[in-house]
Amino acid sequence: MIAELINERLILLNLNATSKQDVFNELSQALVDNGRVKDKAAFVDDVNAREALGNTGFEDGIALPHAKSDAVIAPGVVIGISRAGIDYGAEDGGLSHIFFMIASPTNGGDHHIEVLASLSSKLIEPGFTQALLAANTPCDVMALLTKPSQRTDHNGPTKGLIIGVTGCPAGVAHTYLAAEALEKAAHELGFDIKVETNGSIGVKNTPTQEEIQRADAIVVACDKQTDMTRFKGKPVIEVGVKEAIRDGKGLINRALNAAPYQTTGESTQSAATSSSSSGSQNWRSNLYRYLMNGVSHMIPFVVTGGLLIALSLAIGGKPTEAGMAIPEGSAWQQVLDVGVIAFQLMIPVLAGYIAYAIADRPALAPGLIGGWIANTGSFYGAEAGTGFIGAIIAGLLVGYFVKWVSGINYHKFLQPLVPIMIAPITGTLFIASLFIFVIGAPIASLMDSLTAMLTAMSTGNYILLGIVLGGMAGFDMGGPFNKVAFLFSVGMIASGQTQFMGAMACAIPVAPLGMSLATVLGRKLNIFEATEHEAGKAAGAMGLVGISEGAIPFAAQDPIAVIPANMIGSMVAAVMAFSFGVTNSVAHGGPVVALLGAMNKPFIALICMVVGAVVTALVCVSLKKARKAQWLQSAA
Repeated sequence: MIAELINERLILLNLNATSKQDVFNELSQALVDNGRVKDKAAFVDDVNAREALGNTGFEDGIALPHAKSDAVIAPGVVIGISRAGIDYGAEDGGLSHIFFMIASPTNGGDHHIEVLASLSSKLIEPGFTQALLAANTPCDVMALLTKPSQRTDHNGPTKGLIIGVTGCPAGVAHTYLAAEALEKAAHELGFDIKVETNGSIGVKNTPTQEEIQRADAIVVACDKQTDMTRFKGKPVIEVGVKEAIRDGKGLINRALNAAPYQTTGESTQSAATSSSSSGSQNWRSNLYRYLMNGVSHMIPFVVTGGLLIALSLAIGGKPTEAGMAIPEGSAWQQVLDVGVIAFQLMIPVLAGYIAYAIADRPALAPGLIGGWIANTGSFYGAEAGTGFIGAIIAGLLVGYFVKWVSGINYHKFLQPLVPIMIAPITGTLFIASLFIFVIGAPIASLMDSLTAMLTAMSTGNYILLGIVLGGMAGFDMGGPFNKVAFLFSVGMIASGQTQFMGAMACAIPVAPLGMSLATVLGRKLNIFEATEHEAGKAAGAMGLVGISEGAIPFAAQDPIAVIPANMIGSMVAAVMAFSFGVTNSVAHGGPVVALLGAMNKPFIALICMVVGAVVTALVCVSLKKARKAQWLQSAA
């Protein structure tokens, strides 16, 4: 397949490019000159659009930019080598030297996926990248690419069968690199193997039930949801997709000694995995995977809703006493309404797909419903819902409850009804009852108590009040604490005390602006996921118009580092606003309010917001960096 899509004219051994965009332009020009692409600018735009979904710079100096595009006349691959190296934003923080750009027609099949799969077998070969960098002519490169893969096939009887599952949520390359790594490792260990790939073109190479039954072990190296119930009773390990690339042999050996997979409760660990540290690590790994599944599905709603709301308010909005509003009859109101719908859906989606990750399809409906109830305070007599924190709780509770319900040994006549009726209905009733009758009352009472506390503090020390208001604003970004602080500040406007809303207006945008800045500062430290880098751009836009929810994906994915950073930065902004006498006469926050004249000291207000965002970014990066160093030390 590679030989059909590449020739010596598409091999550039000494790139002139000094930046990522230069690489795209130089490689795209080679495709144009070779008659593979008709419109260079359009193709580069499509490559950048694909890059926005997740950086294609991987470990060991390799990058795989690719796109399906209307500008592609015929599928092709161009290879470029940069001797000096380019800062491509690779996952390991190193410079990228080798670039494979894959061009595929929009309606021309999945050539880029097939090429990535073929390249995977080469990229995992020991010494391949070094040999590629040492090549002196395009002919040498073609010889390396077309040389049969170096695989150690086991002759004679095999030791047994291994089943693998690989998949990555944001791209395709890791899916196939992991599959090749597992296949290579299995053959070297003397096992047959079948690897299911969960790529962007769907699930391929799915093992049959008969193959699963005779398998000696299952290796699930997957960062996206997969059906685990089919592996019940088989030795299974679940890890991230990158672990398969790093240590395929080690994973197979671990899987051979793993405990049988259980569909209910916690798996009984085998002697090889019974240590408390291993159990704790597996639990944390599973929890992270569940959260990632919810966050990855939520991010498109956050980005879509946030940007639509930001755009409509920035262009069509005007400051009023009730907040930023769009004049009656303006078309921007429809844009705002669509954005609001996306925002209303993002919290249920977070809960639903966390539950789905735990208990598969039967948990999706009750998870979505539970997330909606958690985020709608009127269900349980509260002025505001529990926000993303409630959604995480709802998703986890629903997931484990439905997993338990689905694992009960039902009569054979009832078994078909479990996934479509019994589990969804009981799961929905369980989470609805829990929030309405158990969790709801304490939440409503807490909000009343917080309001009373703020009222009592309103005549006291402004520094202390700034710390409290800022901390509440940064804690849950639209949840009950944030809402209580906001509603209290809005209520004080009516009594002529606009300094409270001034402090809130400066604290509200700190979390999204701070997280947007943190993704920029932390790019070379490899402390953010690729999806977070893209969410950071949207968060920045949302922060400009005072939408604190832009920081929710970061807080949901890593609350230990993000929430304290958001709180500290928001506190700084609120205290500064009180200290400088900043006031705000409208029920809204963010730079847009200052720029439109609703704040008495707009320049000072902007400084407060900027300082708070910088503090948040620095604290977040520091915490993430420290935790990463601690993890690496413990792993060593």
